[in-house]
Amino acid sequence: MKNQKGFTLIELLIVVAIIGIIAAIAIPSLLRARVSANEAATIGDIRTVISAQAAYQSANGGYYTDNIACLVDPFNADCIPNYPTNSPTFVDSAIASLVPKSGYNRFTPSFGPAPTNINTQLSGASTSVSSYVYTATPVNQGQTGVRGFGGDSSGIVCQSPDGTEPAYVSGALTVGSSCVILQ
Repeated sequence: MKNQKGFTLIELLIVVAIIGIIAAIAIPSLLRARVSANEAATIGDIRTVISAQAAYQSANGGYYTDNIACLVDPFNADCIPNYPTNSPTFVDSAIASLVPKSGYNRFTPSFGPAPTNINTQLSGASTSVSSYVYTATPVNQGQTGVRGFGGDSSGIVCQSPDGTEPAYVSGALTVGSSCVILQ
């Protein structure tokens, strides 16, 4: 009689069952970690846009831009007149492209009124506005993110707990149940 080495079917089934139990415990934790990472990245991007718009406002005669591409290419004639070519841009193209990033869709849905008496030597007349809103919502609610986020020219960042776009009117977030300020 030969001495056979190997595992029995029962032993293999027990190992597969144990691996299945471990996976069932670990996968939800990994998904929650991914959602948290996506949300943190999105909040960081919103704060980056707020900072970029503030720097742009300083260089554009006191006005923000309604064309987020001006934050990447302020040298464009429609953006900041006479902006020095050796000066820095305000934000990178990945944020300004308004394409989904980190599991979130990006929008600039609302702007305040355009200035009426603008000094075209200091400000881009066609793109200048008094305020703006920048928002982000999950691409797949519950999978890529849970909350919706927004930021505006006042510098606040808020969340909507249900993942919808935070409420806004005329270039300003409307703080309330659909726009809870992040601390």
